[in-house]
Amino acid sequence: MTRTDTPPTWDERTQLATFLDYARDTARAKCEGVSAENARTAPLPGSPLMTLCGLISHLRWVEYWWFQVVFLGEEDEGPWTDEDPDREMRIAVDIPLADLLAEYEAQSARYRELVASHDLEATAKRPIRDGRHVNLRWVILHLIEETARHNGHLDVVRELLDGHTGA
Repeated sequence: MTRTDTPPTWDERTQLATFLDYARDTARAKCEGVSAENARTAPLPGSPLMTLCGLISHLRWVEYWWFQVVFLGEEDEGPWTDEDPDREMRIAVDIPLADLLAEYEAQSARYRELVASHDLEATAKRPIRDGRHVNLRWVILHLIEETARHNGHLDVVRELLDGHTGA
């Protein structure tokens, strides 16, 4: 995998897309070489859902929520429920990490096309919690922030599991 945070051109869309891909690639890199058992293990006693599988599943479903549900206005078919709002992290331990990573990559490719085919000023079909309709630029920036924050979690979890650092 080749990660870069240096875009091939300096227009805003390319810079945003490059940084989102860099954050995605970092998440995948933090999972390289981990054992199947460790991928499902939650090493933080106070955070039983904080597994590598759970975090990758969460990143996948967070992008789904923001791109498909909020931005495109599609029906929410995510795994969460009112009774179990973190279900995407809970069920992930029953899915091989390689499958979660492949699904995340395939979805990322679809969303790259979505970003390329819409104006950054295009308004989301659904409002956010405060009733405002964000634009695609905001969605991308939010996903960069969200993915980068969870990369920190992936970093800590991985180091606690097997001592692996870096990426």
